[in-house]
Order: sequence, then C-alpha cells, then structure tokens
Amino acid sequence: MTILMYTGIVIGAIVVAYIIFMLVMALIPMKPVPEQPLGKAKQPIPDTDTQQSRRRKDVSFEVNGTSVSAWLFLPEDLSVPVPCIILGHGLGVTKDAGLDAYAVRFQEAGFAVFAFDYRHLGKSGGEPRQLVWIPYQQEDYAAAIEYARGLEEIDPARIALWGTSLSGGHVIVTAARDQEIACVVAQVPLLAGDAGGMEVVKRLGLGYILRMAFVHGVRDLVRSWLGLPPHKIPLAGKPGTVAVLADAGAWKAFEALAPDGFVNEICARIIIRMDKYHPIKHAAKVHCPVLLQICDQDITTTPVSLVKKAEKQLGQLAEVIHYPIDHFDIYLGANLESAVNDQVEFFKKHL
Repeated sequence: MTILMYTGIVIGAIVVAYIIFMLVMALIPMKPVPEQPLGKAKQPIPDTDTQQSRRRKDVSFEVNGTSVSAWLFLPEDLSVPVPCIILGHGLGVTKDAGLDAYAVRFQEAGFAVFAFDYRHLGKSGGEPRQLVWIPYQQEDYAAAIEYARGLEEIDPARIALWGTSLSGGHVIVTAARDQEIACVVAQVPLLAGDAGGMEVVKRLGLGYILRMAFVHGVRDLVRSWLGLPPHKIPLAGKPGTVAVLADAGAWKAFEALAPDGFVNEICARIIIRMDKYHPIKHAAKVHCPVLLQICDQDITTTPVSLVKKAEKQLGQLAEVIHYPIDHFDIYLGANLESAVNDQVEFFKKHL
C-alpha cells in the first residue's frame, strides 16, 4: 500500500467519522438548555409613541416574500426631502431594545430614521424564529435602503447607515456593495468573526468554546439540513452558563435594555458561522466616510490590529473615536450619551 493510498484512507475515515459525529449530535436526545429570563428594562427609553411631535410611524416592507417590521421617524421640517439614517441592531437584538434612544436623537437633529427588525426576529416574519443568518441580514439592510429611497420625504442621495457590533460589520459590507451610501457609523463593529483569538480562549476556556461549537452549534446546523426543529440556546447569559453571550457586561446591558416580551434565545448555528464572517475584507471597497467607534477594552470585535487594518484600508474616509470602555458599556448611561453625541456630529458633517 502506497503512502498516498494510506493517506487517502485515513482522510476518508476522518471524514466519515465526522459525518457520524454530526448526525449523532443532531439526533441524540438532549435536555433543553436552561432558559435565562431577563428582568424588565431599566434603561430609560424615550416614549416615542405618545409624543406626536416625534412622528414615529410603524411601517413594513418585504424581503423575498417575508414581512419586515420597521419604524420610520420623521423630523419636524419636511419642507424639502431630508437625509435618512438606517438602523439595524446587533446580534439577535430587536429594534425595541434600545434603538429608540439613537433614533430620537437623530430625529431631533433633523434627520429621518428608519429602524427595522431583521427577518426571524421581533415583529418581523420568518421561520424558524430567532434565526440569525448573516446573508439574510445583509439582504434586509439592502431592502431597507431601497424602501427608504422610495419615500417622498427622503432624499435618496443622502442615505446613511448605522450599525453596532454584528451590524457594525453589516454596514461596512453594505456600503462596499452600494456606492451611493452617503456615510456610515460602525459602533463597536464586528470586523472579523474570529477577531478575539486567544484572548477569547483565555477568557472562556477552550473546553467551553469547543462545547458551544461542536455540541450546540453543530447540533443546530445539522438539524437545519435535515429539516428538523432548531436547537436554540440563550442569547445573553451569566458568566459560565450556556449562552452565545455568556458575559457579565452582556447580561447587564440586556437586563437594562431588553423590553417586556424580549425573546432571549437564538438558533445556535450562528456560533459556527460567525468566525467565517470578515467585514474587514470589504473595507477597501467603501467609498464614503466611515465613523469607527472603538471600545478599547473590547477584545471580541475590535482588537488593535484589526482597527489599524480598517483605518489603513479606509484611508482618509476613516474617522476613528476611541472610548476607554468594554463592548457593552457603550449602550448605557453616560457612555451612550458620549457615543450618540459623536454620531450626531458625524451625521451633521456628512449629511
């Protein structure tokens, strides 16, 4: 038997073993992962429903036959078509979990704002529920842009994008594909899904990461291939528990922002798809100003090396502001105020 034949047999055996492993993970009975209910939101959010001057409208549009729920905020002065800022939230989060705070501030500054729930989440349609699938969310952004451009109140030449965390990556990719975008805010953006590297391994432990990926992630992904019900786990969780974001900062932010009825779970397949997402690769194709808001204590989405790479690829289009905080701190209190003030100034400058 030649070395080449022996190598082929070994590789074939490994492939067969992995296929068997995936099928076992998908089909073996498993106890449901314990739920982690969130308390009532504590972060004060503007009551846009009762303030008619802020003129929030509930609207919807379709993506591939599925309804997408959105809010349209219009400014007081509509004597001429106005710029519009399009907002999509981060990983597994819905528009009613804090986007009001940004939307109202942008509206008060004279901009229209269009905030939407991705398909499969919140008030939008789509089955299975709680699915986060990156290509779908990119399609949702593109459809939201097309919808906004068709509104008579909106100036189609002055469309801006706003994203945070996972959607901070989406807006970079979307702006690279749509050369008519006027400017972009990427708040604590996911520049690469595997950005955290060894720091994440040190924080969570290799065993925990492998269990999340090769038990929960594989189980859900293979079940989707077989047409079986999804395997869901909590989105936010306390440290040491089974959750996509098992982090004290994440738990604090979600408890502060998640409204009544927020579904704190997610299809687990995103765990083994996130590391393959690299918005940084699209940065060189962006042709509009980009505000990168970087939390310097955030090791998960914006390590120093990737931020420098993004600055280099964007060149003179990059405007970078650093904050001495961690990833989830930017959504709360004085940190939120500081970040949104910087965003308003950026939009005033470029819109």
